Amino acid sequence: MFKKIKRQILQVLKGSYRLVRALLSIVFAIVIFSVALFSGIYYFFARDLPDIKTIEDYRPPVISEVFASDGSKIGEFWLECRIFTSFNEIPKQIIQAFVDSEDERFFEHKGVDMRSIARAFVANLQAGEVTQGGSTITQQITRSLLLTRERSITRKIKEAILATRLERYLNKEQILTLYLNQIYLGNRVYGVAAAARNYFKKPL
Repeated sequence: MFKKIKRQILQVLKGSYRLVRALLSIVFAIVIFSVALFSGIYYFFARDLPDIKTIEDYRPPVISEVFASDGSKIGEFWLECRIFTSFNEIPKQIIQAFVDSEDERFFEHKGVDMRSIARAFVANLQAGEVTQGGSTITQQITRSLLLTRERSITRKIKEAILATRLERYLNKEQILTLYLNQIYLGNRVYGVAAAARNYFKKPL
């Protein structure tokens, strides 16, 4: 009787072992396939992307001012109305306002915020149209300086890849400096300093 029970237990254990081994093989195959698929997609979209290092050459058009011999300003010329401002010259309230409204997890993510993308996807699905975007501030910078504004899945994937690269290349302060000087704020105004002057008649 004891031998019979022992034999049955061994058969069950052998069956369980074969099942576990089969499941592990399937999981391993799925992981290998997923890695290969992701690598292939990444290589396909990343092969012809702009070099992130070109961001060092960021020299945006700014306002050129003309002064009289007595030092008084008599005019200005510009292609884009912009007053370039360093990070330390931008008030913290302005920085926080843009982070809160555009990318509340800016200081936590590494270029792409999957939580925001998921939230935007659900909101757009419920609305039946595009009402929210999931792009981070870093993604907006890559779109503005390194890509086109074409609305396509291809561009969004490239934007995400470049955003993760940019986060490794620049720190958060540098990225915010680019963003707050590059952003278009209507009425031919670019950047927060020019917006303060044109809309409120005050320096930043």
